[in-house]
Amino acid sequence: MSRNSSTHMMRFLFVLFLGIYSQQTLATLPIQHWQAASGAQVYFVQSPDLPILDVSVDFSAGSSTDTPDKSGRAGLVLHLMDLGAGGLSEDQISKALADVGAQLGAHFDQDRAGITLRTLSSARERKQALDIFSRVIQHPEFPVNVLEREQARIIAGLKEADTKPGAIADRALMKMLYGSHPYGLRGSGEIDTVKALRYEDLVNFYRSNYTAANAVVAIMGDVSRSEAADIAESLTKDLPQGKPADALPPVSLPVPEIKRIPHPATQSHILLAYPGLKRDDPDYFPLLVGNHVLGSGGFTSRLMEEIRQKRGLAYSVHSHFVPLKEKGPFEIGLQTRKEQSEDALALTKKVLADFVAAGPTEKELVEAKQNIIGSFPLRIDSNKKILGYLALIGFYQLPLTYLDDYIKAVDRVTVAQIRDAFQRRIDPKGMVTVVVGVMEKK
Repeated sequence: MSRNSSTHMMRFLFVLFLGIYSQQTLATLPIQHWQAASGAQVYFVQSPDLPILDVSVDFSAGSSTDTPDKSGRAGLVLHLMDLGAGGLSEDQISKALADVGAQLGAHFDQDRAGITLRTLSSARERKQALDIFSRVIQHPEFPVNVLEREQARIIAGLKEADTKPGAIADRALMKMLYGSHPYGLRGSGEIDTVKALRYEDLVNFYRSNYTAANAVVAIMGDVSRSEAADIAESLTKDLPQGKPADALPPVSLPVPEIKRIPHPATQSHILLAYPGLKRDDPDYFPLLVGNHVLGSGGFTSRLMEEIRQKRGLAYSVHSHFVPLKEKGPFEIGLQTRKEQSEDALALTKKVLADFVAAGPTEKELVEAKQNIIGSFPLRIDSNKKILGYLALIGFYQLPLTYLDDYIKAVDRVTVAQIRDAFQRRIDPKGMVTVVVGVMEKK
């Protein structure tokens, strides 16, 4: 057998193995959970099939923990953590990780700030990667020269973003939707607030929010239960002490309005939003399945069919829910030519109102369930994806059986439940709307 043929065969067997593995994972995912001596919550799935270890540590340190005068602080803290930590410079951290083929990553939203590590599970590689990871999480240094450099970079990015119609629309929409609620703060901050941040601001934020009591550790991969326990302890034992994060205030209903913002772009960017759902919301699955019919199901969705397929008013249109600790946004978005923006907006509102009033048909519901259930294995077909769900389950304190129950919950949804949930939760006349790029009056 030639070298190329051998390589192709190995790739084929690897893909085949992943397919079988994902089906086994779908059938059962034994999540183990405990509290570390440090106070951190730990979620673990043992997976000896691949010599890989994935770890994440999440904190309640998202953009909602900022204040209006220090907007952007939470994001900057997370960004700087691997740019100097535990006596190592950013170059030393980068080289030490590259030496063992390990990778650091991060995720950030209104609720969470998280850092991830992927490494080989063999002893040398794992030890070195976890040592770096531990320094980054527990001993960030926020070097002043790096802080000033990254502030300048972020400010330049904000200035550029403030010229783009999509960014302008999103920023205006969140302010209209959330007002003074912390969810209305821009994750990247504002130019003036980022410019004013100092070393002490970052250190104080870290000490208050990156605490052991506020930490969720997720571990997925080729280690034993006892090894996972040791890893969790080593990553959290030196974290600052403190109390769990304060609860966020509830989200109020917005004042319905339409904001039209001039912009030289050739297309109008249109966004509509309404307070949606919480991560543990009892209406989660009816709204999820219903929205697949309305606007997240691609070319089969109502919005796509009516706005693009039948009338050609937009190339694409979508709707989605963003579940958070408090009500995250339910959002509809599209782009269209300026001269037809008002027609596209009126039709979008009509499609939404009709769907809220009547819900999906039985045929649409069946197709939506088939699509969601059929694609579900792809959402947990790798250790890295499962790690993301482990972190999600831990952070939002969802049942350990969440992934096993997901398909059953989707399959139980009825047309009546979708109609009832949308009518109670979404008011088409109460939406806030932004149109960036409008026809200029002659």
